[in-house]
Amino acid sequence: MRESVYDCERYPWKVVILMKGASYRMDKYNAKTGATRLGVDITAMLPIMTARVNAVTPMIVDMETRVKQECDAAGIPTHTYAAYLAFGRELFRKVSTQEISGESLAQYAAVEIAKWVARGCVQSVLQGIRGTVFSVGAPVNP
Repeated sequence: MRESVYDCERYPWKVVILMKGASYRMDKYNAKTGATRLGVDITAMLPIMTARVNAVTPMIVDMETRVKQECDAAGIPTHTYAAYLAFGRELFRKVSTQEISGESLAQYAAVEIAKWVARGCVQSVLQGIRGTVFSVGAPVNP
């Protein structure tokens, strides 16, 4: 380690800053992220992580395919599909992981539709995705 450029005897009001060298920083980083430390944690979780990914991936692909079909039927340009897919993924996340349904899901979808309309998406297409892909109707009390 080296001291800062300030000399404590000449400048007693200045604080001495001890700077750690690059080798010390790299040693500390390697100790935190080494294969032995992370390997144990990841190895224990890997079967569960793999099972979750294998279970949800076909559902995501199916949802994205249906969102693309809805966009195609509405004549949406392909360069804007990303926004509609993001909308679909947000609804999918609520449906699959947080398990909300009914009126709560309908109100959440209405908020998401308003957000994506403000970002330039077509409201009728978003409502079509909400209805045909996720079978969610309009909220009773918006």
